[in-house]
Amino acid sequence: MDSKHIQDVDAVTGISTTGHEWDGIKELNTPLPRWWLSLFYVTIVWSFGYWIVYPAWPLVSDATRGVIGYASRLTIKEDLAALTKQRAAQASGLTDATLEQIKSDPAMFRIAMAQGKAAFGDNCAACHGVGGGGAKGYPNLNDDDWLWGGSLDAIHTTLENGIRVAGNNDTRISQMPAFGRDGVLKRDEITAVASHVRGLAGLSQEPKADKALGAKLFQENCAACHGDGGKGNKELGAPNLTDAISLYGMDMASLTETIANSRNGVMPAWGQRLDPVTIKALTVYVHSLGGGQ
Repeated sequence: MDSKHIQDVDAVTGISTTGHEWDGIKELNTPLPRWWLSLFYVTIVWSFGYWIVYPAWPLVSDATRGVIGYASRLTIKEDLAALTKQRAAQASGLTDATLEQIKSDPAMFRIAMAQGKAAFGDNCAACHGVGGGGAKGYPNLNDDDWLWGGSLDAIHTTLENGIRVAGNNDTRISQMPAFGRDGVLKRDEITAVASHVRGLAGLSQEPKADKALGAKLFQENCAACHGDGGKGNKELGAPNLTDAISLYGMDMASLTETIANSRNGVMPAWGQRLDPVTIKALTVYVHSLGGGQ
């Protein structure tokens, strides 16, 4: 039966069928165009030549080099080296200049802004956003709300040493107790404190929360770092609670989570990854985003 179908010839085209048939429709065994086959064979021959001329085959710890020894990676390294040299020449004045001098000198400021913008896009935008607007858990760099201060020197220190970086004695670090997880406060007490914090920021408080209890617990547990009025303390990295700006949100659910379990955000110590001139340029750029003090 299969043999008969294979030998079938279509009456219209005169081409043999493959023997496959679906609902009375037979598949023609149409040969590929000669030009297409010729081109296909040429590409096969070309691939063998490519394997010989260019690096192609992976080895245990390397790859075949090819007779011309070309590699796009080497070209990239050369281009990056040339770019680094060019930037070094342009930014040579930034090496010995102070941050204030860079900020006040139009030529150095222009170079620092260009280099800082590039460094920000490569290293910071993934968390803070391209424009520095931040997101929940990542500070907005456009406003004037800073945990450790928004001056040039303060930003430089934060960038260089990071936040909560293990093994770095100069890193920025603050530690708020996890009042719920550690059993310091009960659920209704946490709700009362969260409601009180909203009140400090001029936001509506939780109707069912005990206002007097919230104020009392705040003074006993929070005022030491945030201040009696909740204005914060940049020396301790304690945020200002009166401006309705919060890294993790000022709604009751977010505040309750923060008080109960604390927050421990981390930022890399860029001084371990970027050169000093780039850190300076990045400092000037971040300071100029709009929130620098």
